[in-house]
Amino acid sequence: MAKESMKAREVKRKKLADLYADRRAALKAAGDSVGLQKLPRASSPTRQRNRCKLTGRPRGYMRQFGISRNQFREMVLDGLIPGLTKSSW
Repeated sequence: MAKESMKAREVKRKKLADLYADRRAALKAAGDSVGLQKLPRASSPTRQRNRCKLTGRPRGYMRQFGISRNQFREMVLDGLIPGLTKSSW
């Protein structure tokens, strides 16, 4: 499980990225690199980390399902994901 502080940091980065998205796009279109440097670092969408919706794990994230590989495997073993069966991992 991820720490609550780490999850809160990701939420903050998401809000900042949404807040500055229009301004960032306008500066990029104008080619103003100095203006981009003045924006907060956390407002860049590349600073966000994908996390598992169930555990908050940042690594082994499967974008198609929104969960980590460990949770994906457990859900397949329990039969919660239709169309998939366990084979030898």
